[in-house]
Amino acid sequence: MVAVYRHDAHKMNGQPHEYAPETFAGVPVNQTVPHGADGDASALSRPSGQPEQTVENHETLYRLSLIEGESRYDPQEFTRNGVEGAVQELLTEDDPETIHRMWLESDVVSAFNESVYYPYTSLKYHTLLVAALLDNYRAGHEFADLRLVVDDADEIVLHRTIYASEEFALRIDVDARGQPSARLGSRPWRSWASTWNRLTAHPLDTAHDKYDMVLDSNLRRIGAWSTALQSIEDFQGVFDQ
Repeated sequence: MVAVYRHDAHKMNGQPHEYAPETFAGVPVNQTVPHGADGDASALSRPSGQPEQTVENHETLYRLSLIEGESRYDPQEFTRNGVEGAVQELLTEDDPETIHRMWLESDVVSAFNESVYYPYTSLKYHTLLVAALLDNYRAGHEFADLRLVVDDADEIVLHRTIYASEEFALRIDVDARGQPSARLGSRPWRSWASTWNRLTAHPLDTAHDKYDMVLDSNLRRIGAWSTALQSIEDFQGVFDQ
């Protein structure tokens, strides 16, 4: 499972997968993820077929924010702000629980998209989705059995929690454990909005909080999973201060 968090290391330096090195700081990276979990996670956020550039004049590995419309980080600031060291720490950690928690809490890896052709997608949440799918597949679960589950903020399930904040957590699992949930569907596709709409209860206070109401409205229109999850993080980072 640790290898999952390293499988797209090449996307943090803009190298194509076929030319990317097999090691980083002495650990194996850019390895193929078994059980088709990487492809399924990609299908949750990106269309199938030959990719095409979707944002004019933006062909970089840095993610665009749906809120601000700009890249969160200036690439020239990365080294000076210690981002390279933070990325190395994310990729070289070898304890499964620690590396999962580090990816959930990292704001550094949020700077990268999962595809230069789809710059609003998020490498951070693509990676967490891959981990959640693989952990479920390794346990013998089929995609059609999986659910998006809303948990309390302190309920972190190893590899299956895909989003965590001070307000709530989200995971992909077959057992909702009595928590609000919704099925993902029969196959992986850009179904975030459909799944969010079908949750039996929502974690946002749309009745009393105007910012939660705006965020919820946006989440009901976004199809790509990694984009939606990143949007929750971005939105709460801007307005929950």
